[in-house]
Amino acid sequence: MSSPFTERAPAITTDATRTITTVNPTTGIKLADYPSWSTEEVESALTRVSAAAQTWADVPLPARVERVRRLAQVLRDRAGALAERITSEMGKPTAEAIAEVEKSAVTAEWYADNAERILADEHVEVEGATAWIAHEPVGVILAVMPWNFPVWQVMRHVAPNLAAGNAILLKHSPNVTGSALLLEEVLAEAGFPHGLLTVAVVAEPEVPQTIADIIADDRIAAVTLTGSNRAGAAVGAAAGRASKKSVLELGGSDAFVVLSDADVEKAAAAAVKARFMNSGQSCVCAKRFLVAADVAEQFCSLFQSGVESLVVGDPAEPGTNVGPVAREDLRAQLHDQVQRSVTAGATVVTGGHALEQPGYFYAPTLVVGARPGIPVFDEETFGPVAALTVAEDDDELVRLANASRFGLGLSIWSRDEARATRVARRITSGQVFINSIVASDPRVPFGGTKQSGYGRELSIDGIREFTNTRTYWVAR
Repeated sequence: MSSPFTERAPAITTDATRTITTVNPTTGIKLADYPSWSTEEVESALTRVSAAAQTWADVPLPARVERVRRLAQVLRDRAGALAERITSEMGKPTAEAIAEVEKSAVTAEWYADNAERILADEHVEVEGATAWIAHEPVGVILAVMPWNFPVWQVMRHVAPNLAAGNAILLKHSPNVTGSALLLEEVLAEAGFPHGLLTVAVVAEPEVPQTIADIIADDRIAAVTLTGSNRAGAAVGAAAGRASKKSVLELGGSDAFVVLSDADVEKAAAAAVKARFMNSGQSCVCAKRFLVAADVAEQFCSLFQSGVESLVVGDPAEPGTNVGPVAREDLRAQLHDQVQRSVTAGATVVTGGHALEQPGYFYAPTLVVGARPGIPVFDEETFGPVAALTVAEDDDELVRLANASRFGLGLSIWSRDEARATRVARRITSGQVFINSIVASDPRVPFGGTKQSGYGRELSIDGIREFTNTRTYWVAR
C-alpha cells in the first residue's frame, strides 16, 4: 500500500503559520484556533477512514439506509447549534442557516427512501447466462468542500455516499473548521462507525501539497471538489495522474434571462432573491441579468428598488437579508471587480462600496451596462453584486447568455413556456429553471458544463457517481 505520508519528514506543529484561525465576519473578531495536522496525523486519519470504509461496505444496504434516516433526525435535533456555527463562521443570516440544515435533513431522508431502489441489482436478459449489474461501494472518497454552505455542501455528498457504502475524508474550507468538526459529532450521534466521516484539518498554505498527496494515496478511491476553478484544475489534474474518478462543481456566472413577454414584476422580485440569497455567495446565485429591451426599463426600476430595500446587518438578527462577506480578502476582491468594471464602462446605480462598520459588509450593488469584456460580466462575482445587460431580442439574449466560460445554471422568465424552452435549448448549462430561480433539489441531478465542472451530484446520478458499476455474468 503506497502512502506519500509515510515517506515525508514530520511537520513542525509549533509554526504559527500552521494554525487555522477562524474569524467572525460580522465583527472581525477571532473565534478559535485550530492547529494544522502533521503528516503523521494525516497518515493516521487515512488508516482510520480506510478501516471504517471496509467495515461499512460489509453492512447490508437496508441497515446503512436506516442509519442515513437517523442522520436526518440528528441534523434536525442539532439544527440550532449547526445554524449558530454557520452564522458565526461565515456570516449567513440565521434563517438561511436553519434552512440549510433542514435541506440537508430532507436530502438524507430522500436517500433513505430511495437508495435501495437506486442501488438494487439490475437483471439483464441474455442468452445462455444469468446476468446482472450491481452498484457497489468504491471505498474512501476525498471531499474538498467550500465555506459558503458549510453543512449542505457536505451533506449532499455525505448522505448518498454513506448509503452507497463509502467513507469520506473531508477537507473543509479552513474558515469553517468549527462547522466541519461539528458535523463529525453529528455523524457520531447518528450512530455511524468511528472514522467513517473524518475531517482533515489543514492550514491554507499546506492544502495544495497535502491534497495532492492524499489523492495519490492508494487508500483514496475517488475525489469530489466544490470550489474555485483554480482548485478544481489542481484536484482534477491530481486525480487524472492517479487514474481516479473525480467530480468537480466549480464556479458559476448564471444568466437570469428576462424575455419580452415575461411577468416583469414577478421576475424582478425573484431576481433580488436569486442574486442576494446567502449574501450573493453561491455558485448558483444568478449573477448576469439579461433583459429584453422591451421590458428593460420596468425591470431595472423594480430590481433597483428591491436591491435598495434589502436590510444589511447582523446575520443573527431576524430582519437581516444580507450579512457580511465571509472574509476580508473576498470583500476586497469583490470591490476590485466593481471598480474595474466602472473603469471599463459600466455604471453603478446603487451600492458599489464597503460599509463603514465592523465586519466585512458590502453594500448590495447593481451595475448596469455590463457586457463581454467587463469584469462583472466575464468573471464570477461572489458577493452582493448584480450585473444587468439589455438585449434587443431573443437571439442577442442567447448570445450574451452563452458569452461566458461558465455553464452551471440558467433561469428564464416568460409567459410562454414553449418559447422559454426553445431559448433554453440554445444556451449551454447544467440545469434550466423556467419562471423560477435556480436551486438544487435531491430529486434532480445537479452539476455544470464548460468551466463550471463535470459530474453530477444529487438524485440517481449523485449516488451512483461513486459506485463501481459492476457486471456479473453466470453461464448456464
